[in-house]
Amino acid sequence: MSDNDGKKTLGLRGPRSGNVKQSFSHGRTKNVVVETKRKRVVVPKAAAGKPGQGGRGGSPAGNPSNRPAGITDAEMERRLKALQAAKAREVEEEAARAADEKARAEDRERRRAEHEQKEREQREAEERAKAKAEEEARVAREAAEAAKRAAAPAEEPAAAAPSAPRATKPAPSASPTSPRKAEREREERGRSVKRGGDAGRRSGKLTLNQALSGGEGGRQKSLAAMKRKQERARQKAMGGAREREKVIRDVQLPEAITVGELANRMAERVADVVKSLMQSGIMVTQNQTIDADTAELVIEEFGHRVTRVSDSDVEDVIESKVDNDEDLAPRPPVITIMGHVDHGKTSLLDRIRNAKVVAGEAGGITQHIGAYQVETESGSILTFLDTPGHAAFTSMRSRGAQVTDIVVLVVAADDAVMPQTIEAINHAKAAQVPMIVAINKVDKPSADPNKVRTALLQHEVVVEAMSGDVQDVEVSAMTGQGIDELLESIALQAEILELKANPGRNAEGAVIEAQLDVGRGPVATVLVQRGTLRQGDIFVVGEQWGKVRALMNDRGERVKEAGPSVPVEVLGLNGTPEAGDVLNVVETEAQAREIANYREQAAKDKRAAAGAATTLDQLLAKAKEDENVKELPILVKADVQGSAEAIVQAMEKIGNDEVRVRVLHYGVGAITETDVGLAEASGAPVIGFNVRANASARNTANQKGVEIRYYSVIYDLVDDVKAAASGLLSAEIRETFIGYAQIKEVFKVSNVGKVAGCLVTEGVARRSAGVRLLRDDVVVHEGTLKTLKRFKDEVAEVQSGQECGMAFENYDDIRPNDVIEIFERQEVERALD
Repeated sequence: MSDNDGKKTLGLRGPRSGNVKQSFSHGRTKNVVVETKRKRVVVPKAAAGKPGQGGRGGSPAGNPSNRPAGITDAEMERRLKALQAAKAREVEEEAARAADEKARAEDRERRRAEHEQKEREQREAEERAKAKAEEEARVAREAAEAAKRAAAPAEEPAAAAPSAPRATKPAPSASPTSPRKAEREREERGRSVKRGGDAGRRSGKLTLNQALSGGEGGRQKSLAAMKRKQERARQKAMGGAREREKVIRDVQLPEAITVGELANRMAERVADVVKSLMQSGIMVTQNQTIDADTAELVIEEFGHRVTRVSDSDVEDVIESKVDNDEDLAPRPPVITIMGHVDHGKTSLLDRIRNAKVVAGEAGGITQHIGAYQVETESGSILTFLDTPGHAAFTSMRSRGAQVTDIVVLVVAADDAVMPQTIEAINHAKAAQVPMIVAINKVDKPSADPNKVRTALLQHEVVVEAMSGDVQDVEVSAMTGQGIDELLESIALQAEILELKANPGRNAEGAVIEAQLDVGRGPVATVLVQRGTLRQGDIFVVGEQWGKVRALMNDRGERVKEAGPSVPVEVLGLNGTPEAGDVLNVVETEAQAREIANYREQAAKDKRAAAGAATTLDQLLAKAKEDENVKELPILVKADVQGSAEAIVQAMEKIGNDEVRVRVLHYGVGAITETDVGLAEASGAPVIGFNVRANASARNTANQKGVEIRYYSVIYDLVDDVKAAASGLLSAEIRETFIGYAQIKEVFKVSNVGKVAGCLVTEGVARRSAGVRLLRDDVVVHEGTLKTLKRFKDEVAEVQSGQECGMAFENYDDIRPNDVIEIFERQEVERALD
């Protein structure tokens, strides 16, 4: 290339090349040779018309060499016509857009004119109202002045005469028209200045309304703003706006309150309360807590009244009023069966209920409080409480006596009065409850009812046969002798008591028993004492609260409500309450939660105070005493709350000056990995009463060497712990678990009953071993096997991983997914470490 001077210009001749350094991961690089080539540009010849048009400037058939290949003259003509038609459509669309824009502009102008007209009419209406108000005020002033002149003394006519024309004749500059006109001008000037200020202030922001209205006049006022303005003008014309009267409130003030809650109770703004506190030198936020004295100063500053309340006032929502006589209705009596262990209390109740409860208790001993309702032949309803007779369950019997109306004291005719019989008598006397003595087992040859009556005299219990006032009935739970007479005596005693309750009030009841069920959560057996407990009620019981999710009666049926003297299982608690706690129904969930939190905090404070109320001398004396005392630490987990408490009380009685048992922790439910960890850290065994450890807890216990002992009879538990604590365990019966099997299917076989199709998952299953049936890690049955079959053959044992058939002796309540625990008992020598 060369210019007019013939000098060559600098340009690229051929490809350019260079090196490029590429970087890779881990610091690797590589040099690459890159070659750049020029782009080939094709320039049309000069004869083809204008450059870049490809022959489009000439005729279609003028230069066939510039026409694309395969395009005929007719096709080229058709394409030119289509191009011209497209250009014509573009011109028409542009004209239509211009017309539409013009119409929109006219519409905007029309709307702006209508808005200005509306503003003018509104201003004129305001001016007319103001003029009318001024005219009325002027007439009122003139009338007042005329009345004043008429009342003036007559001795001043000369002074009043020259002034009257001046007062009545208005000056030309003070005409009613002139001030109104001047004021209108001032308002118009102020309004224009305000609009100008608003426009200047908001000129930096373009809204959609401004864009549609052409950007004139600024932001338009809303209809609500115009109405407020008219209201203010009307009030001003009528004599000025009235200030809103301040509402003075009674503010309930607890011992501590947050700033936000204080403002809410005063119905004041939080910012105002925070500002008041900051002016007093207290820098707080709305979520911070202030004391009652500071809050009282703030309440008085805002002009409200203070009502001091304490934390315990939260329980005032629980109704404690006395029922009216007209609201009372007869209720069934609550009968508690008490007596010594193995004197036939539960068997007597079974005869009354025509059921078999003893078979469901381990060793035939009642270890829970059972609550049942029985309908007699005469149609009357009786509520029975069956309490345990063992010495460890003294507190449970005490709770039973506190909620009962009548005590039936069962004494075996062949055994006479025993220690637990005496305890039951003392509980009944302390509760001031009438007593009926049932002398049981009169069908035995060794029975001597008169011996029982004579023995009761030593404890101030004089029966009717001995000229006393206590009814006594000879009964036999085995043959049914005297059952009707016993029920008749109970009905007579209930008729004398005239038991009544108000079923229409909020329910109130006592927790007879509480447990943690794996499938249903915390469950409480409640005896309703007053009112009616319904599904959906919100209640508080001890330190727990909840909403009644379901009610189950003593037959396992679901009911909608439970009236006075009706025992039910309550589902829907947030935790397991203590046996003996009182259940109260409240109105709202917030009240229930607040009461439960207060009770929980009060219990913690009480325990902390009890621990802190120890002097240094007492601590030193206790430490010196503990040096010579050996402790046996244990962890206790039970199936129900009452059993756990009974075990703890029994453990506290074990020991002497040299050794004692210390319960580190006790609770309700299956043994968990947390329990095993606590036991491992303390070097303590875990005692399971009618519960089992889950899989993770078993594995952890095996790894850490923690001993887990399972019991179903409290006798064995107490005896073992006592022997371990005293170091006299020369020989004991120890259970060795040899296998586990899981039930897959249940079959019904004639002449055999229900047979469980099982898979041995661990260890070995032996025909001669003992078995336990576990459902959700809770023991539901303990016994022996009736049969153990492999296919159709009776076998002595089945190894792990094999399937087999099992049938229990005298037990048919087996379900799929239940676990069978196989164990052997053997005598082993063991010494206390």
